[in-house]
Parts: sequence; structure tokens; C-alpha cells
Amino acid sequence: MIFLELFLTFFKIGLFTFGGGYAMLPLIQEAVLEKGWLALEEVVNFIAVSESTPGPFAINMATYVGAEVGSAGFTGIESVLTGVFGSFCATLGVVLPSFIIILLVAKIFDKFRKNKVVAGCMKGLKPAVVGLIGAALISIGQTVFFPDGFSWDAFGGVGLWISLAIFAVMCVLSFKKVHPIVVICLSAVVGIVVGFALPLPL
Repeated sequence: MIFLELFLTFFKIGLFTFGGGYAMLPLIQEAVLEKGWLALEEVVNFIAVSESTPGPFAINMATYVGAEVGSAGFTGIESVLTGVFGSFCATLGVVLPSFIIILLVAKIFDKFRKNKVVAGCMKGLKPAVVGLIGAALISIGQTVFFPDGFSWDAFGGVGLWISLAIFAVMCVLSFKKVHPIVVICLSAVVGIVVGFALPLPL
């Protein structure tokens, strides 16, 4: 049953991912592609949508995938209802492990936070999280800029250079401690302006 599969898939993702939504991205991408729920281009597109909408990234992704998969094959009101239930199953699956683990950790962390094993585990997880986020960045960048494999032609297009320029400006703003909401709003404005200036696909 697809709803149970949605729940179990996202429960597993939530259970074995450390570091939040971005660290979940490679696991979400692998799961939805392996099961044929979404195409890679759809995943990349919704990452942009998820980043520009309120709420945690991983929950937005789970909700979207659940809605798409749950409503597949239905029409009318049935499509809406099954989409909502699919969203519920996927979202519950992705948040339930964290909820349970945090409840347990809150009870025992004070007793074990100075334990050498626990401290070592925390130190070991930090670079793993950075690695997962880096892997997601490379995968998405390859899909957007080099969909047919590495080619020097990509460096002649304006899309890559605009993205790099926006990234550089946002890095400077972040380094100068500009509030994240300001950075997000500026990114949206720049994206809209670029979209009107370059209406064709980059």
C-alpha cells in the first residue's frame, strides 16, 4: 500500500539522518528516484520551492512528495483527499523519529553529555553532516548546470555566472551578519528581476 510505503520510507530517512533538512536531501533524492516517485528535475525544482516557502525544508519536501505520490492515479475530489493523506503519512514519517529521539535524549542527555563515547559520537557526526550537505550541493549543481555531463559549453551560458554572482553576494551578506530574512528577500527580488530579464530557460 502506497501510504504505508510513504510513511516507512520517510520514517527511515528521518531515523538515519543527522544534521537537519539539507543532510536529508541525498537520502530523499535517492529514495524518490529509486521508487520512481519523482524525476530528478522535479526534485531540483521543488528544492527551490521548498526554500522559498515557510517551514522546515525536510517537512516541505516530505509533504510535497506525499501529495504527489498519494494523488497519482486519482482525479477530482479523490485526488485531493488521497494527496492530503499521502502528505500526512510522509510528513508524519519524517518527523516521528526526531520527536521520539528528542524525548529520549531530553531525559538522559544531562547524565551522558560528559561521557567520552557520547562526546566522540557528536564530534564524528559533525563532518558527516557537512559531507552530506556537500554531496547534495554537488548533485543539484550537476543536475542544473551539467545535465548531460561536464561540458565547457555550460561556462558560456549566463545561468551559471548569474548563479555564481548571486551566491557570492549572499556569502558576503551572510559574512557581514545581515539578517537571513533580508538575504532571502534579496534573493527573491534578484530571481524575479533575472526571470523577467531572461524569460527563456537559462
